[in-house]
Amino acid sequence: MTPEENAPRTGTPRRHDVVVVGGGAAGLSGALTLARARRSVLVIDDGRPRNAPAAQVHGYLSRDGMPPAQLLASGRAEVIGYGGEIVTGRVATAERRDAGGFLLTLEDGSRVAADRLLVTTGLVDELPDVPGLAELWGRDVLHCPYCHGWEVRDQPIGVLGTGPLAVHQALLWRQWSEDVTLFLHTAPTPTEDEREQLAARGIAVVDGPVTGLEAADGRLAGVRLADGRVVPRSALATTPRFTARAEILGGLGLKPTDQEAGGHVIGSYIAADPSGATDVPGVWVAGNVANLMEQVVGAAAAGVRAAAAINADLVAEDTRRAVATRRSPFSAAMEREVSAIVLGDRRHGF
Repeated sequence: MTPEENAPRTGTPRRHDVVVVGGGAAGLSGALTLARARRSVLVIDDGRPRNAPAAQVHGYLSRDGMPPAQLLASGRAEVIGYGGEIVTGRVATAERRDAGGFLLTLEDGSRVAADRLLVTTGLVDELPDVPGLAELWGRDVLHCPYCHGWEVRDQPIGVLGTGPLAVHQALLWRQWSEDVTLFLHTAPTPTEDEREQLAARGIAVVDGPVTGLEAADGRLAGVRLADGRVVPRSALATTPRFTARAEILGGLGLKPTDQEAGGHVIGSYIAADPSGATDVPGVWVAGNVANLMEQVVGAAAAGVRAAAAINADLVAEDTRRAVATRRSPFSAAMEREVSAIVLGDRRHGF
């Protein structure tokens, strides 16, 4: 069945045990775990994965070098194979229902209901305002050395300083190349100890702002400075500001928390416990929306952890209801509720 055939319609919203908002590694891994636990699960994804500009996924055991789109396609097929549903769309609002659970409204006006929410919407990389940088992002302009360091090993690497972690970043990238240059740009001036560390590792330091990047045939050729010089480089590392994609959580009372490093705000995230549970009962988060530094394999693992916690929470609720039903005298309302559970009414969303 295609995503369009599965799409939620206006009118009475279909109800699911769990709705997963976001179809990246975290969301699909969570959905797969929940579907295998025989939960009715719906994934809503807007088709904008953070790693779309990258050619390959790295550091994911048995999937190293796989194109991101292929990884997601395989994940979607697995979720659907266990009875999960996936639709393409964007959630506009999320609200708590008086009768329990949550109501989600998509931008096209359709609505779905869920007993629990797993939000895996990721983050947005807010890039430094340097001409030519955005066009090369994910190819020759990089962030994570563990994701891309091997691919640019032994090449001339530049590090664009934008905050207090610039020296640390330069020392880290030195592991992959002997030719590393730190462009201070807007970063703080290194201390004497830091300059000694950089010199000891053979890392050149260039003062002054960077005014643009030079490209040749669509690849990085050099870094242009304010005085007109161009320093040849094949790769450039930088640190964006990482902003959680958490707009839909605002209506449920969840606001992003700033994350700082060296007194400098490097991004925002949604606070949660180790299982992904937030301060709002029934709402879990996983992946980059909750952990700015999570790589693909870690995001997938976080999705599995959150799904297991969600299923355990639903099992506890199912058990409480069953005990209450067993203890209560017969009534028509109770009969309907028991029938719904036994016949799978809630599972199939009728």
